[in-house]
Amino acid sequence: MNLNSNRSLFPILSSHTHLASCSQGAIAIPVSKTIEDYHQSLLNDGTNWGAALKKADAARGLFAQLIGAEKDEVAILCSVSDTLSSIISTLSDHPKRKGIVFTDLDFPTVGHILYAQKRFKDYLSIVRSFNNEIPLEQYEKKVSNDTLLTCIPHVNYCNGYKQDVKKIADIVHGKGSLLFVDAYQSAGHIPINVKEMGIDMLATGTRKYLLGIPGVAFLYIRKELAEELNPRVTGWMGQEESAAFDLFNPIPAVGTRRFETGTPAFISIYAAYEALRVLLEVGINNIESHLKNLTQFGLQYGLEKGLSLAGPLTIENRTSLMSFHVENAPLAEAKLRERKIIVSARKDVIRIAPHFYNTQDDIQLALDELSQLV
Repeated sequence: MNLNSNRSLFPILSSHTHLASCSQGAIAIPVSKTIEDYHQSLLNDGTNWGAALKKADAARGLFAQLIGAEKDEVAILCSVSDTLSSIISTLSDHPKRKGIVFTDLDFPTVGHILYAQKRFKDYLSIVRSFNNEIPLEQYEKKVSNDTLLTCIPHVNYCNGYKQDVKKIADIVHGKGSLLFVDAYQSAGHIPINVKEMGIDMLATGTRKYLLGIPGVAFLYIRKELAEELNPRVTGWMGQEESAAFDLFNPIPAVGTRRFETGTPAFISIYAAYEALRVLLEVGINNIESHLKNLTQFGLQYGLEKGLSLAGPLTIENRTSLMSFHVENAPLAEAKLRERKIIVSARKDVIRIAPHFYNTQDDIQLALDELSQLV
């Protein structure tokens, strides 16, 4: 399949080289159109509540399909920070286990949330990386029989390092711990099957590789576990329909939907639905195969140009997110944008993150210009 035949779906590509999917994916015409449709429905009809609820349910179903889950195992919230905060507050009721393990490769919001919890602040353990990678033995050491939850990133946001979630799941489950996976840098371009990978909880947002806009995060919790949990952070959208307007007798919704709170960002849900539809039509396996080829080229070409790569040197345990060391990364990002090349700076690296609409020529152009700046 020639994935680049879909380039015409993305208007930005007619004027720019867009390589920042790790920060904000390019917006496709169907996504833009559905945002406008939502807007017009409010202008012309005054309200579209019923249609918006149906769209939210449809988007929930498409995301469930994307990760191999059931629709009732998916909740819609506003951000990954919201999902993890809700989970942590819910787990604080656990009568025995109290340890939480996370890694130094997690996105900072994980630490921000965990350190804010009085219940857990003295029971946090950090899995340390070596050369920006985490050997599996580290999980064997840090996860104990007292660990309640282990939090990991599927892919490191800074350098593209990808972890073997299934092997980590086997380790932490052997200690009796639950596993939470931050999939913000993987969902949309790497195949995910939550059942096969042994994931208890997973969260991601839509603005990066899922090709949507800010305002929507999807939370997966396996149904058996969700039914055992009573969210402290909830709201009328997290209740059974019969209880939604009952002030005094709340009844949590079935499955993970009980973690929903108030009225969601419907305009972002419309965008998420169309973006997911595009991704599923193209096929995540096709996307991964295409990106592996681009990554292989990018790694080799970057080294040929004298650039210093951050993270794994091969495609075996990394994604298409390629990071190159730059002394003043934000300035380099700004200068590349002046040349109509969109990348993303983090810390001391420039992140080049292609998607299925990118070509080898895109990678080559960006690396040529970056090498001149460096």
